[in-house]
Amino acid sequence: MTSVDHLEDLISQLERAAEQLRSGELSADAAATLVEDCAALATQAAAELEQLTRAEIAAPPPGQDSLL
Repeated sequence: MTSVDHLEDLISQLERAAEQLRSGELSADAAATLVEDCAALATQAAAELEQLTRAEIAAPPPGQDSLL
């Protein structure tokens, strides 16, 4: 799984969690647990975004050579 695929998976998980929270069908304890899970997912997503950004910065654009 590529970083982009993993990021898209994390986004999907966060969207599903948001739907569950909006539904109002979760108990207070279940909602609190889901919010904690969302925080962990958001942390993972931020790490993936940072990794993708660093990879883009490290690779020069096509046709461009790095300066010595």
